[in-house]
This record gives sequence, C-alpha cells and structure tokens, in this order.
Amino acid sequence: MVVVACAQPPAQQQAAAPITTTTTTTTTTSKPPPTEVPGPNGTTIPVFAQPYAFGTPQAAVPPIAEGMVPVVRRIETDKPYVFITIDDGAVRHPAALELIRSSGVRPTLFLNTKHAEGHADFFKPLQDQAKVSVNAHTANHPDLSGKSYATQKNEICGNADYIATDFGTRPKLFRPPFGNYDRTTRKVAAECGFTALVMWTAAVNDGVVQFQAGGKLNAGDIVLMHFRNSFAEDYLAFLNRARQDGLTPVVLDDFLSSTPPGA
Repeated sequence: MVVVACAQPPAQQQAAAPITTTTTTTTTTSKPPPTEVPGPNGTTIPVFAQPYAFGTPQAAVPPIAEGMVPVVRRIETDKPYVFITIDDGAVRHPAALELIRSSGVRPTLFLNTKHAEGHADFFKPLQDQAKVSVNAHTANHPDLSGKSYATQKNEICGNADYIATDFGTRPKLFRPPFGNYDRTTRKVAAECGFTALVMWTAAVNDGVVQFQAGGKLNAGDIVLMHFRNSFAEDYLAFLNRARQDGLTPVVLDDFLSSTPPGA
C-alpha cells in the first residue's frame, strides 16, 4: 500500500508594509554680484561686471597706411562701453592695486621707462593680479613733435624693448607724451611694431572728470588719467562718472586687436 502525504497549504504571505519616501527640495538662492565694495580710507569702490570675457577680441585695429600707424581718438561702438587709460607711472600710489582689482575694471597703462624701470614691485602686481595691460609712452617723456627720426626711434623703440623685457609682452599700443606727434612719430611707431597711436576724449584731474566736448562721458570715449598723488580720487571719480552716465569700463586692447574677432 502506497501512502501519499498531502502537502500542507502554503502559508498566507503578509502584505508588505508600504514604503514612504520623503523628498526634500533645497532651493539655493545665489546672491547677485556686489555693485560696490568698501575701499581704502573709508571710500566706496563701484564694481563693474564683465559684459564679455575680457581678453577676447571685440574689434580689429584699423590698418597701417602709408607706413604709418592709425591715430585712434575714440572707439566706434554701439554698446555702452568706455575705456580708462593711465599714463606715466611717476607716482606709485599704495592704494592703486586694491582700487583697480576691487573695481573689476582692467585699465590700459601707458608707461615711461624712466618712471617704471626699477619698480617691478609696484607694476608687476598690477599686471599679474589686476590684469591691466601695459603699453608704451616713450622712454623719457619728451615732446616728440619735430624731433629727429633717430631721437624718436630711440624713445619709442627703446620703451617698447623695456616693456617687452620687464613685462613679458611687446606692447602694441603707443601714446605720445602730451598728445603731441608728427608723421615721423607715426612712421617710427609702425617700424617699432606698434599697431595704433592712442589719444583720448576725456581726462581726470584732481578728482574731476573733464570732457573735450559735452558734459558727460559717451560710449566709446577713451579717458586719460595719470599715476599721481590724486590717483585714488581720480580713479574713483572715473568709476562714479561712468556709472552715472550708464557706461561700463571695458578693455581698450580688446577693441584695437591685431586678431579679428572670432578668428
């Protein structure tokens, strides 16, 4: 007789407990960049955001014609841009680095050999930390108009050689002292490797912005100031005036580029 065992019915499985998932959403609110920061001696420094990536070509420099560099007095632009340039280097103001770096602006310097030579401790941080560009203003700051070819070549090429050696890049832009030049100046500048002779349309003196025409800064203006005892007052006056007139300071070299935009 064969006995067959009956299998026990399977035990009834209990229903699994529901799984509850809690999702936490974290909202990150980014602060807008500051429009001003505290400056030295209780001052307030206006801060400007870059409207494009500084150091990228925005416009090509006009061509050399008849062996002479073009003369540039302002930049043709349909954007609300203004350009700050700083000349000579005679007074090395202790607040210059902080003011320039904090403002987010990158000025173009036009330096004389006689003022800058031996003062790398002041000028190199401006180049390396504040990202200024360094261009040429002659070796000894003479009035070039009417000077001989040899004299002008020594002043212009000699200054370019110094800047190339001490700052690592041969300058492309040249500004004649006092704004005085002649055809020989323009020819020598081209021979020395420059691409443009740069003038200005407004200046800052003793904390006051002065205009060659009208009563405000306009888009495309090139503004002149100097390394003087009034550097802090002059630089802040420029920044405040640019903001008042609805303009953003940008890099002059980017609009006088030897490399066409997008190339």
